[in-house]
Amino acid sequence: MKAVRNGVGAVIVAALLLTLALLAYAALRDRPQDLPWTKLDLSQPVGLFTGRKLAGLTGDFPQCRALLDRAGVHYTVLPSRDDGPDCGYADAVRFTAGGSRRIRYAPGDLGVACPVAAALTMWEWDVVQPAAQRIFGQDVAEIEQFGSYNCRRMYNREGGDWSAHATADAVDIAAFRLRDGTRITLVGDWKGEGAKARFLREVRDGACGVFATVLSPDYNAAHRDHLHLDQAERGAMGWRACR
Repeated sequence: MKAVRNGVGAVIVAALLLTLALLAYAALRDRPQDLPWTKLDLSQPVGLFTGRKLAGLTGDFPQCRALLDRAGVHYTVLPSRDDGPDCGYADAVRFTAGGSRRIRYAPGDLGVACPVAAALTMWEWDVVQPAAQRIFGQDVAEIEQFGSYNCRRMYNREGGDWSAHATADAVDIAAFRLRDGTRITLVGDWKGEGAKARFLREVRDGACGVFATVLSPDYNAAHRDHLHLDQAERGAMGWRACR
């Protein structure tokens, strides 16, 4: 019994020390977004717990929309869709022109679950555009995408787990186009040491801070031509993979 009490006490002490360390870290850097209990703000830089907070928006459509509104993101709400017990959505939005975002999507009819839209917004502001400016000296004007909603299982395998695409909680990104028309593709530019390859790896690595799952050509051949960005809340604290 004494050993059990000692074990519980050690856990409590460890939790308190971790809390104090987080408080000190956030205070010294003046970054409240690095604390797990502060409110999510899309206009703030990505913090230590931003990705978990974004994943936690699943199931809270009003809060997610409020965050987009406060950040000045223009969008329309899509009608709910029900394609069976494992497919469909009730929280999808589509980006519209104007507002605080500068990147357009092609095709332009991209509809995604609201938490994915919030994560894409932060990815644009905090990862994609800074990387493009640093490496190429100009912004990204357009992102080419393979789509989001698709009522299917992972890898289209019969009897496998349902894909995050089945609820519009994922989007596949194929290419980026800069302001001067330069095109950067996953299938053609991932390999090598050039500027385009560095850019693609930076935006992949940065996506891991705002999405629950990020899969790239480094993961397997099925992702050789796109980044799979997924905000499905599965597993411990919503995290699954970053590869």
